[in-house]
Amino acid sequence: MNTVVKVGALFAGGVGAYVMGTFMINMGTDMTNMTKSVAQMTQDVHSMAKNMNGMAGNMMQMAQSMVEGQKKMGDDFANVARDMNVMTGSMISMSRDMNGLGTQISGMNVNIKEMNQSMSRMSGDMATMNNSMSGMRYDINKFTKPETIMMPWLR
Repeated sequence: MNTVVKVGALFAGGVGAYVMGTFMINMGTDMTNMTKSVAQMTQDVHSMAKNMNGMAGNMMQMAQSMVEGQKKMGDDFANVARDMNVMTGSMISMSRDMNGLGTQISGMNVNIKEMNQSMSRMSGDMATMNNSMSGMRYDINKFTKPETIMMPWLR
């Protein structure tokens, strides 16, 4: 019986050694795969960091371009607003001149009377146009600060 116990213990020891060896080999393989995965992850993170830096540079350039574009647009709209103010002043002066001309012509013959009526209608049209120009001047003045349209919460 002593021999049977010795053989059984030896067999159990062999089976245990085989199981432990197999476990160690599998664990070594798993550790190698994990190490490779971590190395690949490190390369991916490094590549992602490079891409993010490039993207941040591109976004900075885009922001600067937008600021420059807004400034140029604002300057252009300011010029348009100034020109509209000058034109509106000229139209008002022209309207006054037309009214004065209509008063002087009113004493003339029948043909000139028809002309006077045309001038009077024209004066009314000019007043309508001046009102329209004032509305346009207001709208254009709004566009001289495009940031208030693009970002209304900044008003």
